[in-house]
Amino acid sequence: MSTESSGAGGSFREKIDPFVFVGGAVVTIVAILYIAARPDAAATQLTAINTFLWSELGWVFLWAMFLAVAFCLWLLVGPWGSIKLGGPDEEPEFSYFSFLAMLFSAGLSTGLVFYGPAEALYHYSSGMPFFDSTAESAAIAPDAVQYTMLHWGISPWSAYLLVGVTIAYYVHRKGAPIKPSTVFAPFIGVENLDKNWVKPLDLLMVVVSVGGVAVSLGFVVTQFLTGMSYNYGVEVGDLGTILVTVGLTVGFTASAALGVKRGIRRVSTFNMYLFLTLLAVAFVFGPTSYLLTTGTEALGGYVDDFVGMSLYMNAAGDVSWVGSWTVFYWAWWFSFAPMIGIFITRICRGRTIRQVVFAGLIGTTAATFPWFIVMGGSSLWVQTSGTLDILSIVFEQGRAVAGFPLFEALIPLGGVFSAAYLLLVLTFLITTVDSTTLSLAMFTTDGSENPSTINRVTWGALVGLLTSLLLVSGGLPALKDLVVLLGFPIALVLGLCIVGLVTEFEQLDPVLLTERYDDTDEDADRQTVAGYLSDRRPGWTRSADD
Repeated sequence: MSTESSGAGGSFREKIDPFVFVGGAVVTIVAILYIAARPDAAATQLTAINTFLWSELGWVFLWAMFLAVAFCLWLLVGPWGSIKLGGPDEEPEFSYFSFLAMLFSAGLSTGLVFYGPAEALYHYSSGMPFFDSTAESAAIAPDAVQYTMLHWGISPWSAYLLVGVTIAYYVHRKGAPIKPSTVFAPFIGVENLDKNWVKPLDLLMVVVSVGGVAVSLGFVVTQFLTGMSYNYGVEVGDLGTILVTVGLTVGFTASAALGVKRGIRRVSTFNMYLFLTLLAVAFVFGPTSYLLTTGTEALGGYVDDFVGMSLYMNAAGDVSWVGSWTVFYWAWWFSFAPMIGIFITRICRGRTIRQVVFAGLIGTTAATFPWFIVMGGSSLWVQTSGTLDILSIVFEQGRAVAGFPLFEALIPLGGVFSAAYLLLVLTFLITTVDSTTLSLAMFTTDGSENPSTINRVTWGALVGLLTSLLLVSGGLPALKDLVVLLGFPIALVLGLCIVGLVTEFEQLDPVLLTERYDDTDEDADRQTVAGYLSDRRPGWTRSADD
């Protein structure tokens, strides 16, 4: 019987890894209960830790992301991109549009609807130390959009893709299980992935992942409740917050329980159509000329300043701005990288590395950049033109509200499109969290591609319950700080992925190093990084053919 449709308790017990499933759940529950019980004390402690990370180790986050971008660009244009993730004759399970829609919906969509109309406004109002332009001036508008592009462009997807390609290669080419510890395969070999000393990584990934998902779910529940209050005057208390969160949990858990083909793919496709519709409407009825002018300048600045912005720490001044924006974003994307990497592995079989990287870097960015140009640029236009003081609304009611008055100010029948925007918030939330819930279920099992329904529902219910607890207790800000802390080890994991893939791919198609390998029996010992390095014996010399 397929576990895709089986909800039997026996299948659930047989498939789970008790150490990872139970241990990860217990550690996560304890951490979030502590934050919920003592939000102020937890926030104080975590803020102190994050301040240290920003000021002393912020460069680790920046370099990890920058190297991930550089490596993914190499995979896109270099010869290793032709490596197929599967057998030579294996066909992809999903069409390329469905594949792209699922990637886009799973990766960044929740944040798009939350930050799309608001982030550029914040940069406009406070200024950015990287630029000399004055806050709340006309000159700062393109700069504000440009920095938003940095945070939502190719960088976050590079982290996802680096983990995803690493795991997918060893799963689809070497028969490794689908779980985060597979990133160690280049170093210890696939046959050692079931060792007990490897499992703590999977447990850590459970904690990191649930934290990241809870932050995203908390943002969107907040945005939904704010939208209900702004549009319809509906106010809810703590009980209402819990009921809304539970309702959303039922939605994304049902989608995850239906599986990839029947649930996630269909909702993702609907999301893309609704997303593109709202984007087109806002562009046509909005300040089109202003958007094209500002967007063109911002895009040019993004390309020109990409390296500088990616490695900018404001070393001569206060690093808190970089810490609260760029470092936080990088840590948030790092916390999602294991889950999205697992999800990429699940849906990419039969595709080449280049196809996967192209979808992640180019395909998703082709959707996110227009969104932030149109939504962020429109917010800046209504503010600077005097059409609407949207900045005051955002400061008074929070960044979650920005999209609703924006649609009303720009578009005829703005209330209708404001309601459609609220629907987009919910459906994007479902696709983001159901894909991550599926990933949680996969790497708390033995690596099965189709974990039991009970497993998926368990993680969905747990995420929903913990998020509602944080919202009513005021612990969400502290959890955001915890995500930054937990994102730090993932930065180190990205470095391991690069080293492992370079070593593995150099054996298949030597490009970066000059040594060429002979097809001898000794190659059987060169299956890990350790085996590769062991060949550098004392007295080893380069041959004339190298």
